[in-house]
Amino acid sequence: MMKTPDPSASQGKTLVAQVTDALRSQIAKGRYNPGDRLPSEAQLTQEFGVSRTVVREAIAALRSDGLVEPRQGAGVFLLDRPAPDRRPFHNVDLARVSSLIEMLELRTAVEGDAAALAALRRSPGQEGKLIEAFDAFRTCAAAEKPTAEADFAFHVAVAEATNNPRFGEFLAVLGPALIPRRAMVENGGEAALPVDELNRLVDEHEAILFAIQNGDEDGARSAMREHLKKSQTRYRSMLRTAR
Repeated sequence: MMKTPDPSASQGKTLVAQVTDALRSQIAKGRYNPGDRLPSEAQLTQEFGVSRTVVREAIAALRSDGLVEPRQGAGVFLLDRPAPDRRPFHNVDLARVSSLIEMLELRTAVEGDAAALAALRRSPGQEGKLIEAFDAFRTCAAAEKPTAEADFAFHVAVAEATNNPRFGEFLAVLGPALIPRRAMVENGGEAALPVDELNRLVDEHEAILFAIQNGDEDGARSAMREHLKKSQTRYRSMLRTAR
């Protein structure tokens, strides 16, 4: 049981990496056998003394390794054997500048088209979820509270509004840790942004929302691509400030 991570063993690793490594070790040592259901999210949260978000991202990492498989309404089950040939983004390390920039460039291409499709295909219910996600993000920003989770939720809402499940699956693999201000800080925190930068982020998300609401395919694609390109600029600026 790992109530508190061992600082000497976990130096330089995020909580997600620590929990992922611990679960891999348990699997390798035979604590769980193929076909076994892993403990529930709540049980793992208690066992490792971390948040549900950390547990979810650790499970997502194991899934990308081909070690486990979530089953709707049943839980997460250990697979017969790893499937390394199915692992997406297996060498992505968000602690490296190059990895995060690469992933932001990929997101710019994929999510630009996702926004365009959302402008064409969204249902009234999905449009409502987009508005709710944007309002939640704007509220967090106005209160100067952490915004990374709300930011990611907005992008997920855009992906869902494409009515193509692959866009949502793509973001699920990446997870909210890919938000630059989350990637820069370990243990589930996020780097603080100045108020003016937060306001610009709100404006960028609002431009995406308006274009989708107006059914503006080209405008939605352009707004999303512009937002993610500016995210690259913000990330580089945050790195310079950190130095």
